[in-house]
Amino acid sequence: MAISTMTGVTTRAKALLAVALSVAMFAVSAPAMAQEVPPEQLALARKYVDLTDSAGVYEITLVEIGMGTLSQLSTQNPELAEEIDLAIGKVLESYQGRKGELLDQFARIYATRFSIPELQEIVAFYESPTGQKLARANTEVNSDLQAVLQVFNNNTRSEFFAKVRAELRAQGFEV
Repeated sequence: MAISTMTGVTTRAKALLAVALSVAMFAVSAPAMAQEVPPEQLALARKYVDLTDSAGVYEITLVEIGMGTLSQLSTQNPELAEEIDLAIGKVLESYQGRKGELLDQFARIYATRFSIPELQEIVAFYESPTGQKLARANTEVNSDLQAVLQVFNNNTRSEFFAKVRAELRAQGFEV
């Protein structure tokens, strides 16, 4: 009985996951299918993106990609470490000046989700001293939040598992 119940739970979980993924894919693709965004709206969204990019998302991403490439190629070809490093530097240079492409895509996402008045309010906030402080602090705050969430996750996982086992034992099942 327990196996068939688990199979049922697994089947339902898989079905829910499939539905959730379908909804998520539609939600992500829906803005792309939407009509053209007015230039003023796009410009406001881009201004917001520029005001809040204190972490340098583009630069950090490129450095991480470069480090991953260096690690992978150096492991496979340790004798070429210096050449690989130079090649990575050259390729990184080729990405200079392309940050705007990524930030424009970010802006388009915001522009499809927020109206012009909303974007005006958002930009006004991030131009204020408090908004600027928030933008500067976001990277550290997000890191702290992730640490707290990880501790919560670890503690809750063990506690949750123990409570499910206790519930099953209370029902007469030995697990």
